[in-house]
Amino acid sequence: MKNLKLVGRATEARTIVRVSGVEFGHDFVVIAGPCSVESEAQLLDTARAVKAAGADMLRGGAFKPRTSPYAFQRLGLQGLKILEKARQETGLPIITEVVDPRDVSWVAEFADVLQIGTRNMQNFSLLKEVGKSGRPVLLKRGMYSKLEEWLNCAEYILSEGNPDVILCERGIRTFETYTRNTLDLSAVPAIKELSHLPIIIDPTHSTGRISLIESMSMAAAAAGADGMIVEVHHKPENALCDADQALTPDIFANMMKRLRPLTSFLNKLPPESAGKMKLAK
Repeated sequence: MKNLKLVGRATEARTIVRVSGVEFGHDFVVIAGPCSVESEAQLLDTARAVKAAGADMLRGGAFKPRTSPYAFQRLGLQGLKILEKARQETGLPIITEVVDPRDVSWVAEFADVLQIGTRNMQNFSLLKEVGKSGRPVLLKRGMYSKLEEWLNCAEYILSEGNPDVILCERGIRTFETYTRNTLDLSAVPAIKELSHLPIIIDPTHSTGRISLIESMSMAAAAAGADGMIVEVHHKPENALCDADQALTPDIFANMMKRLRPLTSFLNKLPPESAGKMKLAK
């Protein structure tokens, strides 16, 4: 991977991406919230719940590229203002997806982190714009993309002067149909061998099954992931999108009660004992 001049692992030093007191690459960061911002009541109720359960950041889509043109896609500016209100009330930094290069500058006025979704991983015009934005970027792996292709997209962002890129393994398309996608957990240690950038996982979109989210989150922590992004909705049965895979606040809180002790234990292991399981610092 000779072209990875900026994202390649040239030294043992790792990048720490700091977002309002949250440190990707140092802590195990948990991002939680609904797929889309649907209403003020929906987002605020969910934000309060994930905050109480120990989440570090709030997610919520104001713009959502959808497979069907008839699916709920966005509240746009109204959604961003609702996210801003949730941040003010809970103190949680917010991450939201941007899908159009023309929207980057003004979405960056609201968001603490800009998300590039799987369908836009190779939208090079968009990558260049978020590279100029001055905001940290969460770059999801394309559903059909190899690691080298993914890292080259991160290279586009860094080459525009933005060093704060967080990679997100969100599952790739395989022949398996039981899960929505196939979570490539091997990508976590592989990326740590190839790059200095932090990497998190998305157990929601990779599995598409509530019953699998906790175990995949625990496995990712053991593999060395720097965090996770997960869908939580205060009333999943009423969700306008991804209703079948969103955790309830109670399920999320119970998962956090088991996940936090695991990540704390892994961080305390001495290097000679931890091996590849120890979370990278």
